[in-house]
Amino acid sequence: MTRIAFIGLGNMGGGMAANQAKAGHQVSAFDLSEAALDRAAGAGCTRAASIAEAVRDAEVVITMLPAGPHVHQVYAEQIIGAAPTSALLLDCSTIDVETARKVAGLAQAAGYAFADAPVSGGTAAADAGTLAFMVGCDEADFARVEAALEPMSRITIRAGDHGAGQAAKICNNMLLGISMLGTCEAIALAEKLGLDPDRFFEIASKSSGQCWSVTSYYPWPGPVPTAPSNRDYQGGFASNMMLKDLKLAQEAAARANAATPLGAQSEALYAMFAGLGHGGRDFSAVLQLLRGRLADLETTA
Repeated sequence: MTRIAFIGLGNMGGGMAANQAKAGHQVSAFDLSEAALDRAAGAGCTRAASIAEAVRDAEVVITMLPAGPHVHQVYAEQIIGAAPTSALLLDCSTIDVETARKVAGLAQAAGYAFADAPVSGGTAAADAGTLAFMVGCDEADFARVEAALEPMSRITIRAGDHGAGQAAKICNNMLLGISMLGTCEAIALAEKLGLDPDRFFEIASKSSGQCWSVTSYYPWPGPVPTAPSNRDYQGGFASNMMLKDLKLAQEAAARANAATPLGAQSEALYAMFAGLGHGGRDFSAVLQLLRGRLADLETTA
């Protein structure tokens, strides 16, 4: 049994912490939300009154926080120095590469092992314990990182040194955002041309247009029963979160002087979709914008 401090119990963190408890670990959980703490307690975690209390005797500290400034503040002011220096620090938030490296530097200077370990898979995978982790850490620490993440993981891959996990996540989600828009555009065009979207799935899923957005997350209800398109685009991966990741990708591209025109167009389209009031819907709901059927979302809001 490992003593784990879990900080951040939102849509992703709640399921992740629950899987650590299910694996038999002692999980001391903290969040600013009382409702989130109640859910964690119901899943077998122990409520902590503060971050300092949660990390006091931890062997592993896991954070799942909204953005870079939150991660920097929590580590710099509340974890480093409060947790034992023997503790492994794992940040699973999706943030910018520069902040991940800055926090890693702070942690290492204080004698901690640290890894940035953002995830892919969405809330369903967080609940099921089947997330994919992209890890940036010292190579010597990876075996320990992989073991700590195992109860939440389908696969854990070391992307490289500190910050590489965040770089992998940003690039992966930019690709996902672009491929989902391409899938949605193709479905909308198929419909306009009189081709049944179910039949288009049969063709595209077995042809050169095949991609994860088609085979695992088809944005038209029916062909993929587990896709959010069958739940009025509720749950899954919110459009606001995709927009956040696309913004991170564009900021990184600007710093690296990299050309990402499709990433930029994807960010603009998701910003429009969120600005129209649909940021809480799954990101595949952008199909309804491209079909000119936003009213269908309004009726199920």
